[in-house]
Amino acid sequence: MDIICRISGIEAMKILREDPATTHIPVIALSANAMPRDIEKGMEAGFFRYLTKPIKVNEFLNALDEALKFSDMWLVSSNELGQIR
Repeated sequence: MDIICRISGIEAMKILREDPATTHIPVIALSANAMPRDIEKGMEAGFFRYLTKPIKVNEFLNALDEALKFSDMWLVSSNELGQIR
């Protein structure tokens, strides 16, 4: 029997932020919930960016570029601090 566990993106974000192994990962939300309060809640939850549907391809690609740059900076600074072995 398969058990399906459904959690919201904000709940998933909370789990990722509480785990030291994943807290640094930039997560981009992609949602149909586009009301200002929805976006605010997403950003407060810790999403790196909160994009709404329909996707604007250039905005999505720019967000990916920024997330990758952020990841690179985190890896360099963590390595310099001796946190990565």
